[in-house]
Amino acid sequence: MRVVRQISELNTIVSNCKSAGKSIGFVPTMGSLHEGHLSLLKQSVEICDISIVSIYVNPSQFNVSSDFLSYPRNEIEDISKLKDCGCDIVFIPEVDEIDFLGLPSAVKLGYLENVMEGSNRPGHFKGVIEVVYRLFSVVKPNKAFFGEKDFQQVMVVRKMVTDTNLNIEIVSCKIFREASGLAMSSRNVRLSDKGKIKAAKIHFVLKSSKFGSETVKSNELKRLGFEVEYLTKHNLGGFSRLFVAVWIEGVRLIDNIAID
Repeated sequence: MRVVRQISELNTIVSNCKSAGKSIGFVPTMGSLHEGHLSLLKQSVEICDISIVSIYVNPSQFNVSSDFLSYPRNEIEDISKLKDCGCDIVFIPEVDEIDFLGLPSAVKLGYLENVMEGSNRPGHFKGVIEVVYRLFSVVKPNKAFFGEKDFQQVMVVRKMVTDTNLNIEIVSCKIFREASGLAMSSRNVRLSDKGKIKAAKIHFVLKSSKFGSETVKSNELKRLGFEVEYLTKHNLGGFSRLFVAVWIEGVRLIDNIAID
């Protein structure tokens, strides 16, 4: 596996891969990798000739500076995990390198920008669009892999690809969960053992028929000690899902499930 930090070096690698007719799979991450990230990489390794993973904690995706500063980082461990899972190239750019790249033309998110993560985290999706577009412009993947835990974000990236006429297939991958049902997230490491046990109740409440309506589910999460930011049904891209964002122990967690 090759660790690349300079865009110029990656440009040469990508150009050589393209000239050789090799397909490129790409998994953009912010590091602190867990089995959910690695499951995306494994899918890329299975169906693409070359798999590239980026590690870049994007400051423009955080509308709260403390969340950016406290985001877990462990580059050495991340590199080891990627090597073990068959990654070909890990791209770890500096902020200045990424900020130098061009920005996309206007992307009209419409409904996506006005609900849930769009309305509750002002500027978040603008940051997502900018950094993903910039990474795509360097990596030039045939396929890019994203987890459905951030389902709304997947829809945003697809809209960006359509609006900017990028020839990239966005592959959405099922949520990877711990045995308890807790959706895997880099933020989980900030929870205490008791907090992780309690956080596993999020998925249980979402899928349980015992708590029939959104209001009842929300009230149950509040009773369990969560601060509920939203719990709501939405149809995004033709997919009906139940979404939730909660706070526990100062950590923000999101999850969702498919519904009929």
